[in-house]
Amino acid sequence: MKILHSESSKGWGGQEIRTLKEMVALRESGHTVELICPSDARLGQHCAELGFAVHHARMRGGGDMRSMLRIKALLRRRAFDVLNTHSGHDSLVAGTAGRLAGTPLIVRTRHLALPISSLATYAWLPHRVIAVSHYVRRYLISAGVAEKRVQTIYDGIVKPQPVAHSTLRDELGLGQDAFVACMVAIMRDKKGHEDLIAAVRPLIDTYPNLHVVMAGDGPSFDRIKGIVDNLGLANRIHLLGFRTDIPNIFRGSDLFVLPTHQEALGQAFIEAMAAGLPVIGTHVDGVPELIEDNVNGLLVPPHDPDALRVAITRMIDDPALRRRLRDESLRITERGFTVHDMAHETASFYRRALHERGHRR
Repeated sequence: MKILHSESSKGWGGQEIRTLKEMVALRESGHTVELICPSDARLGQHCAELGFAVHHARMRGGGDMRSMLRIKALLRRRAFDVLNTHSGHDSLVAGTAGRLAGTPLIVRTRHLALPISSLATYAWLPHRVIAVSHYVRRYLISAGVAEKRVQTIYDGIVKPQPVAHSTLRDELGLGQDAFVACMVAIMRDKKGHEDLIAAVRPLIDTYPNLHVVMAGDGPSFDRIKGIVDNLGLANRIHLLGFRTDIPNIFRGSDLFVLPTHQEALGQAFIEAMAAGLPVIGTHVDGVPELIEDNVNGLLVPPHDPDALRVAITRMIDDPALRRRLRDESLRITERGFTVHDMAHETASFYRRALHERGHRR
């Protein structure tokens, strides 16, 4: 198949990471995969580095006729079988271009657990919709998308290679007796960074070896740093900024915690579990589809630092609990949360939809 992905977002988060992994895996399966995005989109930069054909269009909104005509011409010239859109603006602009070009299959992937802003980009412009969790699928159906047009395809990760030695503790000047709880997430609203700070603040004196590591940058980085500095906790809550060595961070940690307020699924949970870390998450949106409380992790209510503090304390005080949860969480890649599974299900979904629409490739 010939597949064109469109993405109007310029940032770099879970949505863009999933799209890139999917593109790589589909290309490795023998499909032709290309991308159209704004010239300064980080996804486009990563795709170009990996040798993908990357086309550029601004896609600033429904009135961006110039982008729409450019994408329409590209779709016709390259005769793509599938157009897969990902964000609001590109779903509107590229989706309309796909309809005008007569592209056999237009798919919209819904990555977020937020309320949708335009039903047209799910119910009218695309022929089919991919949801990243059953929670998202149920929501889309309740919002008016036909049930038969929506399929859940979970995020997948590359099975991690064992990291023999982590440099994290040496970097931070921590000994092997330190208990390190890590959080990997873009720093923006609803990820729960402030909840984690509030949860561990009373534990700092009780557990002198407790340290928290936060990896990630984003629009809230300066605000979170200000909170940590003002509390005088910079020597116990370590803000690492953007990192590319996440397996190294996991290997140097004892626990993964992400007290998110809103999460369609949670790639970071999958990666931490596959790396052998016990995890603490929140009982919100698609997270319970990954974590079963007290089976392969602990779940607490969102917006509840007190409950989070209790869960962290349990993990610190009970090594047997950590081992039990870790052993069960390691099975996450046996449950279909791999890039191979994601790409295989996506390609099968494309083929089936093309067949149902009377196109055979």
